[in-house]
Amino acid sequence: MAAAVVVSGKIIYEQEGVYIHSSFGKTSDQDSLISGILRVLEKDAEVIVDWRPLDDALDSSSILYAGKDSSSVVEWTQAPKERAHRGLEHLNSYEAEWDMVNTISFKKKPHTNGDAPSHRNGKSKWSFLFSLTDLKSIKQNKEGMGWSYLVFCLKDDVVLPALHFHQGDSKLLIDSLEKYVVLCESPQDRRTLLVNCQNKSLSQSFENLLDEPAYGIIQAGLLERRKLLWAVHQWKKIKKDPYTATMVGFSKVTNYIFDSLRGSDPSAHQRPPSEMADFLSDAIPGLKINQQEEPGFEVITRIDLGERPVVQRREPVSLEEWTKNIDSEGRILNVDNMKQMIFRGGLSHVLRKQAWKFLLGYFPWDSTKEERTQLQKQKTDEYFRMKLQWKSVSEEQEKRNSRLRDYRSLIEKDVNRTDRTNKFYEGQDNPGLILLHDILMTYCMYDFDLGYVQGMSDLLSPLLYVMENEVDAFWCFASYMDQMHQNFEEQMQGMKTQLIQLSTLLRLLDSGFCSYLESQDSGYLYFCFRWLLIRFKREFSFLDILRLWEVMWTELPCKNFHLLLCCAILESEKQQIMEKHYGFNEILKHINELSMKIDVEDVLCKAEAISLQMVKCKELPQAVCEILGLQDSEVTTPDSDNGEDENVGMTSCPTSAFQSNSLPVLAASGARDDNPAELSMSPNVSRVTPA
Repeated sequence: MAAAVVVSGKIIYEQEGVYIHSSFGKTSDQDSLISGILRVLEKDAEVIVDWRPLDDALDSSSILYAGKDSSSVVEWTQAPKERAHRGLEHLNSYEAEWDMVNTISFKKKPHTNGDAPSHRNGKSKWSFLFSLTDLKSIKQNKEGMGWSYLVFCLKDDVVLPALHFHQGDSKLLIDSLEKYVVLCESPQDRRTLLVNCQNKSLSQSFENLLDEPAYGIIQAGLLERRKLLWAVHQWKKIKKDPYTATMVGFSKVTNYIFDSLRGSDPSAHQRPPSEMADFLSDAIPGLKINQQEEPGFEVITRIDLGERPVVQRREPVSLEEWTKNIDSEGRILNVDNMKQMIFRGGLSHVLRKQAWKFLLGYFPWDSTKEERTQLQKQKTDEYFRMKLQWKSVSEEQEKRNSRLRDYRSLIEKDVNRTDRTNKFYEGQDNPGLILLHDILMTYCMYDFDLGYVQGMSDLLSPLLYVMENEVDAFWCFASYMDQMHQNFEEQMQGMKTQLIQLSTLLRLLDSGFCSYLESQDSGYLYFCFRWLLIRFKREFSFLDILRLWEVMWTELPCKNFHLLLCCAILESEKQQIMEKHYGFNEILKHINELSMKIDVEDVLCKAEAISLQMVKCKELPQAVCEILGLQDSEVTTPDSDNGEDENVGMTSCPTSAFQSNSLPVLAASGARDDNPAELSMSPNVSRVTPA
């Protein structure tokens, strides 16, 4: 893969009139123009960028070399005279090829005597080619120059000669390359495009990811290198761009990858889970779910969780109930009881503007009305100081602040597509959209390290809708983002952890269903990604989301209750998925089509019942205890049931925050009582298993 090797393959892009301006060997500063052809080709599952002059005559004394012993070559240099006399014998040899490979980071491909690459009559003075996997960045010409030019920089910081496009714009080449790599502007230099960067991926359309009907099955046919290349690229984008690549590309990726790798042989239609684990670990490193046992990991075995209680929900907390729990100075009385009431029934809409501030931590539960008034004054002043920071940035300043410019561009794009069917945000020049924009821009000043990431507008929208106040909505949003922050960080640690925890819980509840999902290469539960990322925002109607979020904000009945909500939804869909033998694509499509069809009250009942079932389990694994935040109860592990002393093998495992409180349950008689003060969780209460 040295310079001037003949490369054949499918031509993706071809352009004549692409020049190198060389002043080498000239006595004046005037450039010598070398006309050539630039091509982008697909060959052997690789994308090659190849430039060669139209007159490819041999001049061995001027072949481009990079010193073999140099590890810091930053530009092409002419071959030393002592190398020139070695001629074609050396240039066509295996050693000469590795002279180039070792220093400019071409992909190394050892050859045997029988399959060495064929060479032309000789090596061009300026010819070069490289694999797209070795590309680090592309530098573009300054605006206002005559013709455009591009400079390719490889990953070892080798800079190739500038290519000048005399007969056409270079944009077509950039468009061709973007089919295979992600390009974005460098924060330090707008002229430089970085390859596979974070900011570009985060600037993809989150709205398109959620709305584009890309979940249908796309027919892939037999093995095609182009499709496999595209699919591998999309998997890599999942790591770089969880918000766009995960959902928009999923359907296409799975078809391309699985159809390409499986081929048409029916016996090959099931790939080993371990192979799939290795493949997907490149997409999200550190995500390892139930594919193999490793030292230090607890193996979740089949455990009898006992009967699952049937729970019923109460009516939303009314204004009268709320008012009764406030003392003369405005303090909330019996906070734990109030949280339980909210968990069991949610809030009447008239209460949300006030109660959400407590649930999200904006107002302390024990604060007086006067203290809250002073806090609001302080927070109002703090908010507008931050807002002034970005409002006072001039256009000239913003030209030199690429991060702020990128945040503003992304926010403006997303705000114009957030909940536009809701009357609060519909229509042109809607004041609600202006407030969304201003709050998100101010949040960039509040947390400049995170700034704005797509999906955050979805979290803000319901808050602003309820608060109807810019300052209050901002501080509630800031509190909510404290909970959700890890979901939007570049390393995706929050998403990795949640997917692993969800898998652990689901395996405990139904190991057979988990095994089926793994048999369909779905054990990673990527189809739950959107649920976790923005807390079901696109799965339920707008009003149902208000109910669901306020219930989750009580932090009852246990930690990570949202994961039990996922389990409840999946449990409801298990029968259809397994009976109809859904594969990877069908599972993804089915889960996506649940959007706006899920009954929020039903899911809340099932998730609560699951939590109660787990709390009462005598053999709950320690890993599950930690996920749910259960503590201070002795739970026997499966290994301890061996007939020895009953104190042997006991494990400390948290109890639910609910366990010390009474809960309404449906007894075998079907009677219901919603008065929490009069109901208990007596183990003697007869319960029925939900249908």
